[in-house]
Amino acid sequence: MSISINRREALLMAGAATLLAGETFAAEPKVKPMKVLILGGTGISGPHLVRELRAAGHQLTLLNRGKRNPGLFKDVETLIGDRAGPLDVLKGRDWDVVVDNSGYFPKQVKLSAELLKGHTQHYIYVSSISAYADLTPPGIDEDYQLAELKDPDATEISNDNYGGLKAACEKVVEQTFGDNQAVIRPSYIVGPGDSSDRFTYWPVRVARGGEVLAPGTAADTVQFIDVRDMADFMRACVERKIKGRYNLCNPPGAVTMGELLDASKRISKSNASFTWASQSFIEQQKLVENGEIPIWAPPVGKEAGATLVSSARAVAQGLRFRDLDTTIKDTLAWHEQRPAEQKAKLRAGLTADREAELLKQLKALA
Repeated sequence: MSISINRREALLMAGAATLLAGETFAAEPKVKPMKVLILGGTGISGPHLVRELRAAGHQLTLLNRGKRNPGLFKDVETLIGDRAGPLDVLKGRDWDVVVDNSGYFPKQVKLSAELLKGHTQHYIYVSSISAYADLTPPGIDEDYQLAELKDPDATEISNDNYGGLKAACEKVVEQTFGDNQAVIRPSYIVGPGDSSDRFTYWPVRVARGGEVLAPGTAADTVQFIDVRDMADFMRACVERKIKGRYNLCNPPGAVTMGELLDASKRISKSNASFTWASQSFIEQQKLVENGEIPIWAPPVGKEAGATLVSSARAVAQGLRFRDLDTTIKDTLAWHEQRPAEQKAKLRAGLTADREAELLKQLKALA
């Protein structure tokens, strides 16, 4: 599918203007304390939401298996249970709002949704922009076609079925709760706590200095959501019981790959230099598929709209964005506090040897 240059340019201009509209989430009036159940709460986004809601005076309950970051919130009620069931620990209790940020399989989401129906006023499900049928056209909004799940009985997640699983989970929530629900579709969740290392790789790699292999061109756009901006918006969804579907990502065109790398260099005061690899080279080496080039997406081809998703609906509800420098600074500061083994081996990005090999190949092609 070809992309209209005029449409693409309009999105870039609108996105940049939206980003300038505000740096942080609009202040919310103080609300009456609410009882909130979070299914999960100890992963990447959960802890930030827990802190936001606690700071606002809400009474929280977490449901998880107690395996990831156990004891992170010792003074928050934590119920031990598995999404696969049974969930007897939830029976006979009521909450004002339920936040589901750990549902990946429709059968498991159906189990909790049906059990909690009639015991909560509002259900918020955290999905993903991967739930869309494709990410080809620019400006995809929340009404775009969703992916189809070919195997509804799937018990494992893969690149092929992840989007379909999320879309199927959304359907369960919407059918169960009707208007009393919201679906949140974040892009890459970045910032402190981003253990996926997909965004973290870039500031950390640039801080190390030397010749850095950079993807595409400096003008290529990137999209993500700072986990704290996501938590701010989720708090608003809880307190205002916001309904409907919302893409969470910085506005299309608000940040480019060149800006991300340049800001990382300036903030870390490194001596990094950037050697840009063409889209064709990246595709030949399968660097995106292998997770060696994270965040970036080819501006031409079937993923051309992946960095031009519309977040206008969420912005209209008050979503605001921290500036890029803040996200980079805080990510680097968090990374410095990580265990040595995590700092030594990131989960995404190029290893030093692989990068050196690719840079050598690029020079041979020049």
